[in-house]
Amino acid sequence: SVVPNFLMGLVTGAGIIGIFMMTSGFFRLLPDLPKPFWRYPMSYLSFGSWAIQGSYKNDLIGLTFDPLLPGSPKLKGEDIVTTMFGVPLDHSKWWDLAALFLLILVYRVLFFVVFKIRERASPMFRTIYTKKTLSHLKKRPSFRQYAFPSRRHQPQYPLAYQEGLSSPIP
Repeated sequence: SVVPNFLMGLVTGAGIIGIFMMTSGFFRLLPDLPKPFWRYPMSYLSFGSWAIQGSYKNDLIGLTFDPLLPGSPKLKGEDIVTTMFGVPLDHSKWWDLAALFLLILVYRVLFFVVFKIRERASPMFRTIYTKKTLSHLKKRPSFRQYAFPSRRHQPQYPLAYQEGLSSPIP
């Protein structure tokens, strides 16, 4: 997985979807978004903006509505889409649907690549971390001392190692 635990995955996913919803036109119209970052890269990467534009075009194009004031001309769905929602009509709803499917495919491939890179790089990072931790531990004087300074807890040697050293064996 990309994140270490389930809760962090939920929080990360909710944050990404929240950012995509803010830049898709649900809360603020697309022409009203600040241009440098939020409008051009983020609203085009957001699947919600393509979905809502396609939905507006599908639902409103070709319809006519009664005017608010009697005697006024009828409102066209195309005018509502362009003036009230700020959605350009330079491409059809099918291009919006194609962009939506393309984004789904690109995001799936992107996350698959991230998973594979993490799967291959994780042992390398763990090895580097372990070596660095061991080098820091070897520099500590407390790490070089025996855990039990008493001789009583040292491993016992067999009698065969004691031959010739005034051994009790005749």
